[in-house]
Amino acid sequence: MPTPLQSSSELDPPTAGPDSLPAPGAAGAGEELRFARTLVNGFLGNVPYCVYFKNRQGQFIALSQSMAVLFRAKDVKEIEGRTDFDYFSEAHARSALEDEQRIMKTGKPVIGKLEKETWPDGRVTWALTSKLPLRDAKGEIIGTFGLSKDMTREVANKAALESARRDLMDASRVAGMAEVATDVLHSVGTVLSSLNVSASVIAMRLHHFKTNSLAKLSALLDEHKGDLAEFLTNDPRGRRVVEFLESLARHYQEEHSHLLHEITLLQKDVDQIKETVAMQQAYAATAGVVEPFDPVGLMEDSLRMNLGARDRNEVSIVREFQAVPQIMAERRKVLQIVANLILNARHALHTRNAGDRVIRIRIEKGAEGRVRITVQDNGAGISRENLVRIFQHGFTTKAHGHGFGLHTSILAAREMGGTLTAQSDGPGAGAAFTLELPAAVAAAA
Repeated sequence: MPTPLQSSSELDPPTAGPDSLPAPGAAGAGEELRFARTLVNGFLGNVPYCVYFKNRQGQFIALSQSMAVLFRAKDVKEIEGRTDFDYFSEAHARSALEDEQRIMKTGKPVIGKLEKETWPDGRVTWALTSKLPLRDAKGEIIGTFGLSKDMTREVANKAALESARRDLMDASRVAGMAEVATDVLHSVGTVLSSLNVSASVIAMRLHHFKTNSLAKLSALLDEHKGDLAEFLTNDPRGRRVVEFLESLARHYQEEHSHLLHEITLLQKDVDQIKETVAMQQAYAATAGVVEPFDPVGLMEDSLRMNLGARDRNEVSIVREFQAVPQIMAERRKVLQIVANLILNARHALHTRNAGDRVIRIRIEKGAEGRVRITVQDNGAGISRENLVRIFQHGFTTKAHGHGFGLHTSILAAREMGGTLTAQSDGPGAGAAFTLELPAAVAAAA
């Protein structure tokens, strides 16, 4: 490993540079040499980029005025004879010296290298640098030269832009999840409404239950318990006791049947809410985990979570599931994408009558090593101009939508190495959204 270089006072005079070239013998050559020096000095004195020439020991032998400004030197003479170790941190100077030695050894240049420069005072700058071998008239390598452009502002702007992009992506993902959660809560709310109806019916029927009549009959029989046989045989009220008991039995049987039916509906609603909450919790626990899973099971979970009992009664779900390998992806993200597609299909069906609403779901093998999931509806359709904008952030055709769902979905699909596309023949012709993701076998290979 080379060591930091000695100062210029301990070295021989530079072996190259505009002022160290040997004087030619002919007067014409001398004029050409002076003209060449004028060109070089004019270039180095005015070029906006940092240009430098170094000898084999890594000392500056010539450089541009812009570089003296960067180094905060009075003029270029103050820098000549010095090395990077006099101006940069040990790590950066060592890296630059290794580059130069490699260039002088191999003759191969370094083009367009983005370098992080750390200065002794703690400043950090960035430069786009190209370094090349410096050769004499015989073609022998006598040092290096290079050109660098200050990229500090560009790097900072790029970092800020990337940070803003990540923040926007995170915000879109959160907003998309919130939109899905809102629709899931809407479905749960629909189930709760149904549950409330069943509870109200049960309460009303219990309120009108003929318990008072049974109490009155019991009191009447107790009043005639000493002559019960005579009362039931000869008294007009007693002769109607049997008829009343038969009527009361029929009433209780009917009420029992109605109450049992409502309680069954109520239990189903409670079970659906419990199942939806449990599935949400289960999928939330897999956040960030890439694993193989069955796409059919995930699709069935999504249908149960995002289509309530009322929706399932009004919408025909056509399943076209082929035998496919498992998907290798983040289960929660795929669920979010599929949920968006199902909810969008459900919204699109509002233009159709209740008996004519169809969602067709296909799971099939896609391109080699991929699985394709398609959610197709026969609803409102998508116009040609909207079809090219449907995945843009903030674009929506819903009256109260935010335009986050599909944008978040296509970003999530890309993050998992998949694709998400839309197809529609126009308004009224329905729409199909196709998600393709890597199969577990292909991902493992």
